[in-house]
Amino acid sequence: MTAVVAGRRTRRRRAGTVTVALAVVAFALFVLTMMVGSFYVSAWDVITSAFHLRDEPSVDFIVRDLRLPTATAALAVGFALGVSGMLFQKLLGNPLASPDFVGISSGASLFAVSSIILLGAGSAMVSASALAGALVSAVLIYLLAWRDGISGYRFILIGIGLSEFMLSIIGYLVAHAELYEARQAMTWLVGTVGQAGSTELRTLLVALVVLVPVALLLQRPLRVLELGDDTANALGARVELSRLALIAVSIVLIGFATAVAGPVMFVALIAGPIAQRMVGHSGGGIIAAGLVGSIIVLGADLVAQHVVPVALPTGVITGIIGAPYLIWLLATVNREGRGG
Repeated sequence: MTAVVAGRRTRRRRAGTVTVALAVVAFALFVLTMMVGSFYVSAWDVITSAFHLRDEPSVDFIVRDLRLPTATAALAVGFALGVSGMLFQKLLGNPLASPDFVGISSGASLFAVSSIILLGAGSAMVSASALAGALVSAVLIYLLAWRDGISGYRFILIGIGLSEFMLSIIGYLVAHAELYEARQAMTWLVGTVGQAGSTELRTLLVALVVLVPVALLLQRPLRVLELGDDTANALGARVELSRLALIAVSIVLIGFATAVAGPVMFVALIAGPIAQRMVGHSGGGIIAAGLVGSIIVLGADLVAQHVVPVALPTGVITGIIGAPYLIWLLATVNREGRGG
């Protein structure tokens, strides 16, 4: 018994240490994002300006007005994607269960592109449409996958099918759009931080403040659901209610993140597994997954804006990072027989 308690303490200590280390790295990248550019700003000036510790008009304009919104968007979008991806993967019991591939992001993209091309919508309307699209696609997938409960494998297959259907509609809309609207839609579809307005960013931050604590409260039901529906029912868990609550948290987070930055691919897919390997089997990892997501998006945006010869959308860099991981994951899942 003593060995079990000591083991739990060790795992919790490791999880806490890793989470703090990830928070430090995320904060360092957050500051670095605001330091570099056509005009260099020191780390101390960035911190004092961003947190209103000192007023210096020239620095404040560069930091607060020009760079802070983009850095905050990268931090928040990455965190939301990381948390959402981990919840999906644990809930559906499959490493391929990412909002990128099960139709959620595609639904958001379809509604957003439709608002751009068919309605000539501005950024606020596009963001609202993306959120609505994520919610509608999630409801459709849930209803189509329902058969005396939800099977993770069935949910993923139906989600992939619906995703391909929505992507084909997006392709048709873009092909028949005017050049300006098609270019605007394609820019949005690649995904990049800093393209949404302050209202959309504030909404995402509020959603994180409200929903991340909810996700933490739902960790216990999530661990029970991971044992399987029969075992969860035997333990007295309210299986479908817990599953609906977890899916709702994931969908709203992915919807708001997509509304701010567009479909930044692969972040939700890779953040959770990376965090889980670092934290270990401590039963947590939601905050760590969010921080890994933030680190990926902040790092990708730094590379996209300041390392490559020509500035690129953030989603291009995350795609370059995520595509090899997806190929490796597919090969591993197939070899180990964990696909279904």
